[in-house]
Amino acid sequence: MRPVQFDPILETPRLRLRAPRLSDAARIAVLCADFEVVRSTRSLPHPYALADAEAFLASGDGLDPAREARFVLDHPAEGLVGMLSFFGEPAPGTEIGYWLGRPYWGAGLMTEAVKVALAWAARDWGRTHVRAWRLDENPASDAVLVKAGFLYTGERRQTLVTSRGEALPSRGMIWLA
Repeated sequence: MRPVQFDPILETPRLRLRAPRLSDAARIAVLCADFEVVRSTRSLPHPYALADAEAFLASGDGLDPAREARFVLDHPAEGLVGMLSFFGEPAPGTEIGYWLGRPYWGAGLMTEAVKVALAWAARDWGRTHVRAWRLDENPASDAVLVKAGFLYTGERRQTLVTSRGEALPSRGMIWLA
């Protein structure tokens, strides 16, 4: 495995991906307070408060950079618009998760972010594949993953969605470097 750059900064035509900072808490709390944003994520609660954002950011202090990476999606005119994370063991597979504030949906920003993050994961982090689970009811996430080069694995499972307190059907996908 290659050495990991602890604070990589990644650029797309419209975004800058960087490590989260405690000063991001208020903006994260505002965007994640929208139930439509958190309803399709695995671990974000609802309601989502400033204390949730602060706790999430504080939990990043103990991250093992060989196993996990978190990025804030910064837009030059809007500031923080979303987040993207890699987590889990390198084998059987690192997973990707993300969310985007509702005002920024439908503009292709998350697809840009996922593509540049996957290129970094292969080039600098030494990943040969990344897994994803997408809820059956979330076609927008499906579109992001497919455009980024993910393929369906045929795996299906129930995924616990914290904000809704229920398990929902999801499909497994994989990206190969």
